[in-house]
Amino acid sequence: MSQTSVPRRTDCADSCTFVEALLAVIIERGTHWRYDEEISQLEHAVQSALLARSEQGGSEAIAAALLHDIGHFLMVDAAQDERNRDRDLRHETVGANWLAHAFGPEVTEPVRLHVPAKRYLCTTEPGYWDNLSEGSKISLLKQGGPMDESEIAAFAKLPGCDAALALRRIDDRAKVVALATPPVHDFSQDLLKSLKAP
Repeated sequence: MSQTSVPRRTDCADSCTFVEALLAVIIERGTHWRYDEEISQLEHAVQSALLARSEQGGSEAIAAALLHDIGHFLMVDAAQDERNRDRDLRHETVGANWLAHAFGPEVTEPVRLHVPAKRYLCTTEPGYWDNLSEGSKISLLKQGGPMDESEIAAFAKLPGCDAALALRRIDDRAKVVALATPPVHDFSQDLLKSLKAP
């Protein structure tokens, strides 16, 4: 059965139609795709958005949390291909670049930087590595490992640094098995509020 194509905002009649189509793809592609072998990609996205809502509250932070792994959904075939098991497909960059067509930097930059944020925290925060899930430890090696001193300095100067670190901490905790959560459509209004003006 063929998968629904990922919507482009320009192909949709209005913003509500775009958000509904985007959520439909997340449900279709994320429901049975396991994350760290414990929870699905859909569960991870919803848990991330729920944490952002309770800890940050702003629609842009919630949208970034919900969509931070959209690059995986965009590259679902490549991401699930065993031949790419040891490759970094740079889902954070793919996702942020795609999101930039519809969302502003308050959404796209935390998404773009959530992987570098993991590398940063592995170097700068004692004990951070120990608390990573096994899947995150494995992917870290493909993503370049902990940052060196020059990378740390460069990352700390980026405008989206703080938001990316907050998203990273949410990402790390949004992996609770059998957690009761609202449906993904509960975040529709946050996505709508975060869209750029057409």
